[in-house]
Amino acid sequence: MNEMELKYGCNPNQKPARVFMNGDQELPIQVLSGRPGYINLLDALNGWQLVKELKKATGLPAATSFKHVSPAGAAVGLPLTETLAKIYWVDDMGELSPLASAYARARGADRMSSFGDFISLSDVCDVDTAKLIKREVSDGVIAPGYEPEALEILKSKKNGNYCVLEIDPEYVPEPIERKQVFGVVFEQGRNELEINRELLANVVTENKEIPDAAKIDLMISLITLKYTQSNSVCYVKDGQAIGIGAGQQSRVHCTRLAGQKADNWYLRQAPQVLSLQFVDGIKRADRDNAIDVYIGEEYMDVLADGVWEKTFKVKPPVFTREEKRAWLDGMTGVALGSDAFFPFGDNIDRAYKSGVQYIAQPGGSVRDDHVIETCNKYGMAMAFTGIRLFHH
Repeated sequence: MNEMELKYGCNPNQKPARVFMNGDQELPIQVLSGRPGYINLLDALNGWQLVKELKKATGLPAATSFKHVSPAGAAVGLPLTETLAKIYWVDDMGELSPLASAYARARGADRMSSFGDFISLSDVCDVDTAKLIKREVSDGVIAPGYEPEALEILKSKKNGNYCVLEIDPEYVPEPIERKQVFGVVFEQGRNELEINRELLANVVTENKEIPDAAKIDLMISLITLKYTQSNSVCYVKDGQAIGIGAGQQSRVHCTRLAGQKADNWYLRQAPQVLSLQFVDGIKRADRDNAIDVYIGEEYMDVLADGVWEKTFKVKPPVFTREEKRAWLDGMTGVALGSDAFFPFGDNIDRAYKSGVQYIAQPGGSVRDDHVIETCNKYGMAMAFTGIRLFHH
């Protein structure tokens, strides 16, 4: 198939719409179920590149949860702890396959943003992963293949309308990419820069120690940023993104946004949250929304009399600001990547509050000395990669 007609473009009024290949080349994707939309395909093709690179860099199965052409989460297939399995709502599924663990992590890091996601998988989709996808609100999935039983599970989702795409893992795109804006054609070489450990060799801080596990996390951060709308910052811990700040005009706003998401991820593991007693039959999305509000500053929106009874069996105590800060002080070993240089030390100050100890960024700011000095104040190790990862 050389081209695929689409229902419409980004919005219903944008017609006609299609995707196609130049010349006699065939599309590298096959539609196995459902009907993909314009944005679905943007998410699918960006997400596939991300997980393919994660797998190459780490040797582990990888998954990402995409929304509006940026990842809401990305992870590799490390086993889940009992606590993570509980906050990702998969503790009833037993031991998951590495690929299913990767998606549980990618989906679970920021469940609010992942609602209605498009999923990308680095490996052939197995039954564990399909069962996990089946229970989540999602628009579709792309993978290099599907086990027969897994495919049948996915085809049954959304009354047979769930979008399932298979991509040719051997497909290599042309080295030059083009897009059109306002009738003007833009052309550039593809960003084929490989993210590897060598990029982390130039450690410019007094602390030179970046353990191997932290290097893996930094690579995950940088690969995630390569496919995240800029400006962007990504916090990673134990093989998964825990906070992604995308598309902000100010870098410190990226750092704050991603940091708040990382904080929320860790707060969901606090005893005050794990002990919440939800009413029977509550929907997964309503449960996620309630947790997000409970750990935020607007907690009375779910704790007010006449309101809490709709969500909880027992009225929870207020999770005070002091209690939250005390819990967050236990978050350590976080890695942070930035798609361009940090212009001010305030980014480092904010990162420190979310447990960041390892940083990778291009360097090259006129204030690099101040940024390095701020890292030294906190005992952080920071590598200058010398490469920028803007994505638009």
